[in-house]
Amino acid sequence: MGVNKVILIGNLGRDPEMRYTPDRVAVCNFSLATGERRKDPSGNWVDHTEWHRIVTFNKTAEFCNSYLKKGRQVYVEGKIRTNKWQDKEGRDRYTTEIVANTIQFVGTKETANAATDAPVQTQAAAGNEVLESLQSADSLEEPSPVETSFDEDDIPF
Repeated sequence: MGVNKVILIGNLGRDPEMRYTPDRVAVCNFSLATGERRKDPSGNWVDHTEWHRIVTFNKTAEFCNSYLKKGRQVYVEGKIRTNKWQDKEGRDRYTTEIVANTIQFVGTKETANAATDAPVQTQAAAGNEVLESLQSADSLEEPSPVETSFDEDDIPF
C-alpha cells in the first residue's frame, strides 16, 4: 500500500472545459500552472513553470466550470493518475493528470467580488468546504516559490 496525494497552488492556464459521461457524470478539465524560482548554473535566478492537467467530477466539476476562469489562483488537492491510450498509428501514449477531490479558491472575498462584480457563495462537494474568493487575472503575480525543509528522518521510506 502507498500514498498518492498531491497538493498544488497555482493559476489556471485556460478556462475549464465541462463535459458529461454517458452516465451523466459531470467531468471538468483545466490546466494549472505552478511556478518556482531557482538558480541556473551561472547563479542567475530563473523562473520555471510546471503545467498540470486537472480533472474533477460531479458537483466539484460543476462548481469549477461555473466559478473558475483563466488566471484564477486555486488550491488543488487530489491524486496523480496516468492514463494509457493509443494514437492513430497504434503507438502507446500516456497522459498524467491530477484527479482533484478538493478545490479552494485562493484570496479574499473583497478581491473576488471586485473582480467578478458578484458575490461568490459556493460549497465544494468534497467535504462541503466553502470555496472562497476569486482573483482577477489582471492582479495576479507569478506564484512565490515555496520553501520546505525536512530531515532525512522525516521521510517515510
